[in-house]
Amino acid sequence: MRATRRARHASKRTGETWVTHRRHQPLSQHVAGMLHFRMTRRYPAWTVFLAFLRLGVTSFGGPVAHIGYFHDEFVTRRQWLSERSFADLVALCQFLPGPASSQTGMAIGLSQAGFAGVLAAWVGFTLPSAVLLVLFSLGVGAWGDRLPTGLLHGLKLVAVAVVAQAVWGMGRTFCNDRPRIAFATLACCIMLLMPVAWIQIAVIVLAAASGLMLFHPQAQQAHDPLPISVSRPVAAGLLAAFFILLFGLPLLERLLPGQPMAMLSTFYRAGSLVFGGGHVVLPLLQAEVVPRGWVSNDTFLAGYGAAQAVPGPLFTFAAFLGAAAGTPPNGWAGGLLCLVGIFLPSFFLVVGALPFWERLRRSPKIQAALSGVNAAVVGLLLAALYQPVWVSAVRAPADFCLVLAALVLLMVWKLPPWMVVLASGAAGWLVS
Repeated sequence: MRATRRARHASKRTGETWVTHRRHQPLSQHVAGMLHFRMTRRYPAWTVFLAFLRLGVTSFGGPVAHIGYFHDEFVTRRQWLSERSFADLVALCQFLPGPASSQTGMAIGLSQAGFAGVLAAWVGFTLPSAVLLVLFSLGVGAWGDRLPTGLLHGLKLVAVAVVAQAVWGMGRTFCNDRPRIAFATLACCIMLLMPVAWIQIAVIVLAAASGLMLFHPQAQQAHDPLPISVSRPVAAGLLAAFFILLFGLPLLERLLPGQPMAMLSTFYRAGSLVFGGGHVVLPLLQAEVVPRGWVSNDTFLAGYGAAQAVPGPLFTFAAFLGAAAGTPPNGWAGGLLCLVGIFLPSFFLVVGALPFWERLRRSPKIQAALSGVNAAVVGLLLAALYQPVWVSAVRAPADFCLVLAALVLLMVWKLPPWMVVLASGAAGWLVS
């Protein structure tokens, strides 16, 4: 009783919501109840912000590696989400246009701290790379040209280990029989042979249809709830706002000519219509901003190279483009305008879709479809582990040794990812 009172008192200090469990439960139910408690209590927005800020500083390697970092931080270490809930969120964000890793982060923030959690997760994860890229565009970040290549190569190598750990963990959970292993293998091979963004969506749709026909989960199967506090009318309004801005901003651009409205419309459209992550949005942005004369092609390519060297989401490249624009708004104002424009669609889509998604995923039919989708997502992650993560990083036996060492530190020694990131960067610099 004293321990219970102390825990309640501590929960009041940290802002967590206390969930009371029944006494005299069997041991297995008690352990499951304690795990459920960890996954259903709420956290203040500052806790969410600090968790994502640390990831925003240390998460190198692109969107697939980010999902690996999220899995280790929020499923394995903090236990904010179960394996199934995390996989369902990743599956949903694969369906939506925009940056899948940032959208997954927004969904995690929403589940822990409501609307404030969405903002805290986005700001924490996006702020470090956005600030670095704006500084680079202003010339303050000239150190980017002199950063040791060995250090950057070491950071790429640790991303290989992080993704491999995520693929292994999710594969053990969601590919536990022959049909699911076949789904993952087929999805991996299709994505490697046809690396096109719309193929990824097609693979997920086919996996959902096949899972619906092949798998028959029981209606009483355990459900891992996501504590989403957004009502359906509010969610429907946000989805409506997404489409209103998508079609309305180009009209406003004609009615209110000028660079601010043109930039907002361009970057909002880029964030709304691109599937496949940051590498896919770059050609679209190049076709939009270079012909308009906002930045030169050389400046665009220089910023693209800098974006590869910073942690966090690649969509923060929008901040560089806005800050580097030749005419106002530019600098910090232009960077913020373009950054908000490219991420705003993700806010509308994630927060608008999650309340409906949470209800749909309870259906046995949807669970059957998700069984196929989750297996396919493992295959897609496996494909991304090879291309571009492995191919772009592992080039020599020494590289393989560093990846193996990082994997052992993560999976056997259980060191936190940020520590392994620092060690790998230093090792890459020393080896070079």
